[in-house]
Amino acid sequence: MLEHKKKNILVAPLDWGLGHTTRCIPVICELLKQGARVWAAGNEVQLRLLQQELPDIEYLHLDGYNVHYSAKKGSFLRTMAKQTPAILKAIKHEREWLQKLIHKQPIDGIISDNRFGLSCPGIPAVFITHQLRIKNPLGKMAEGLAQNINYKWINQFSRCWIPDDEAAPGLAGALSHPLKMPSVPCSYIGPLSRMQPAAKYEKGDHILVLLSGPEPQRSLFEKIIFNQMPLAGHNFVVVRGLPNAGGPLLPVLDHVIVFDHLPTDQLNRYLCSAAVVICRSGYSSIMDISAVGARAILIPTPGQTEQEYLAALLERSKKAVISTQEHFDLAAALSRVKTGNYQINSPENNQLLTGAVAAFLEDCGKN
Repeated sequence: MLEHKKKNILVAPLDWGLGHTTRCIPVICELLKQGARVWAAGNEVQLRLLQQELPDIEYLHLDGYNVHYSAKKGSFLRTMAKQTPAILKAIKHEREWLQKLIHKQPIDGIISDNRFGLSCPGIPAVFITHQLRIKNPLGKMAEGLAQNINYKWINQFSRCWIPDDEAAPGLAGALSHPLKMPSVPCSYIGPLSRMQPAAKYEKGDHILVLLSGPEPQRSLFEKIIFNQMPLAGHNFVVVRGLPNAGGPLLPVLDHVIVFDHLPTDQLNRYLCSAAVVICRSGYSSIMDISAVGARAILIPTPGQTEQEYLAALLERSKKAVISTQEHFDLAAALSRVKTGNYQINSPENNQLLTGAVAAFLEDCGKN
């Protein structure tokens, strides 16, 4: 009986925060489970994180988009607009990088998490995104224009995977359930998280603080919450979201444990046993919280319309307590979340991802 040749699959997440990278971990695990050989591409921070979780796959350096945020909420859109030429240059660079890689290394398929330049004619390529409708503070007309531009990029791929439930609103609401879909085949693959619910972890009394996202907003919120911790009267576990360490020194506080980064199993334990989780309302964080059914306080990154929309969506459905960063009151937020039945939860459905990966690998075998 002939042995089937392993498919060589390139997986490359965007470097816009670490959420795109962490949510690719279950995708890579499913690829390996189904017999694929995986190459993961990213910058130094991304690769360090992935190597800690998946030491036995191949790794390739690929420069990121290097997006940074404004320190002021009102400047967010202007700051992002100024970075557009650099982002387009990065997309061009990743196209050239992919062409060089294909000439050196046989690649049977590509999975890109929000990296627009990683498609190639003749090679099956998947684009992963939860943002089919991009929220814009300028209104619906601007949102429609942004969606058209987004779809022009997505339609260069052979498939689009949406990490959410097919039934609206799911976790991402209108972002992942737009009226108009891309023209390529689209599949809802369920929320993607490396976290797992674990009954063996009893609920503790600690508050888990997960810091994430590009600078300077990550550090700004870190400073705000550390200034309020001494008056809160709780035990805290803080994960700074810095796989490479090197962040600013923090004050030493009683009843506060600080980690720069945690591997999946330890983070899973703290997440499952936390009384409350405090974090950004980034979509990957929301998927992690929903995987374990945690109670959450969400603080959108100032000016980031997507996070503001997701936080408001979860607040309206009484699944989370939200606060702005500007008016964040730690004690008041903890009091609110403990008096209500707040919980983010999504039914686990690994079969959606399993089926999507199987169909994709079948496409790769037709080359």
